[in-house]
Amino acid sequence: MALAEVLKQYSGIGNLKGDCEYGNGHINDTYLLEYDNRKVILQKVNKSIFKEPKRLMENIYLVTLFLKDKIIKRGGDYTRETLNLINTDDGNYFYEDSEGDIWRAYDFIRDTVCYEKVESANEFYESGLAFGNFQNLLADFPVDKLCEVIKDFHNTQKRYENFISQVCEDPLKRVADVQSEIDFFKSREKYTRIFNEALENKEISLRVTHNDTKLNNILFDKHTKKALCVIDLDTIMPGVADFDFGDAIRFGANKGLEDEPDLSKVGLDIGLFEAFTKGFLKSCGKSLNKREIELLPMAAIVMTYECGIRFLGDYIVGDKYFKISRKNHNLDRARTQMKLISDMESNMDEMKKIVEKYIQ
Repeated sequence: MALAEVLKQYSGIGNLKGDCEYGNGHINDTYLLEYDNRKVILQKVNKSIFKEPKRLMENIYLVTLFLKDKIIKRGGDYTRETLNLINTDDGNYFYEDSEGDIWRAYDFIRDTVCYEKVESANEFYESGLAFGNFQNLLADFPVDKLCEVIKDFHNTQKRYENFISQVCEDPLKRVADVQSEIDFFKSREKYTRIFNEALENKEISLRVTHNDTKLNNILFDKHTKKALCVIDLDTIMPGVADFDFGDAIRFGANKGLEDEPDLSKVGLDIGLFEAFTKGFLKSCGKSLNKREIELLPMAAIVMTYECGIRFLGDYIVGDKYFKISRKNHNLDRARTQMKLISDMESNMDEMKKIVEKYIQ
């Protein structure tokens, strides 16, 4: 019923030939709409995760308009290089249905593909170019116009405080069995303060950040295999540019899967680290200041650390946030982050050399 109500708000697009559920996302409800001469992506924003969906939509509206203008001025194709919101028949960039849910529509970008995992260094290089270009295009966006979609999303100090609270609470009496894992993160508490202190000391500043820089949030041209467009803009908000870099490395430059039980398969792929770094700095190296560039390798550790304490904390309180499909799933995830952190620590000098190599 809700879908039928929403479709009426976009009747001006033309004659609707069909609609179907689309994609494999786990957060928003997504549909592909097919009209006579146009395809459209329609989404319902998950308000259980995004508590202020209207403000989220304002972020997306402002950023996509800004990107469109920048792309046009440099002679690019804004219809393929950024998401474009479609207005309702009433001229609004989202629709609130009778149940209070927020819906939005984007033009479907044809002849593109998404990749779920990194298969080659060139793919990861292209993703570095894409996320770096995204950062570069938005370097002069007035970040104070954006709201914080999820409060303290990458405030690692707050995440650590929450983790310690979970350990102290210990509702299922699991702490005794994971004390060595807890000690691992406690011994590295210093990582939680590095970026907060850099912000406080004005060594770095808040920028527009994507906050979910996984490979599957980039559309690649089906024919050229070049990275084309950054998608999934729900978590756009003020943040630290280094964290977008660091999270991409955490996920994409791991030799193993994020939840790999066999830790011998887990570790930093330094070749993939170099591929992404080369692309990222080629696109946005001139937009970042010296300190931001120096901190890029540390951001990879901090983002991995942050995910590690979130996985372990969730395991301790009974797997309430992250979906699990087996016993100890979140514990396996936490242990892969620990192994990756240790490997990054061992490779820190090499990571720094690679960053220095590609400074513009």
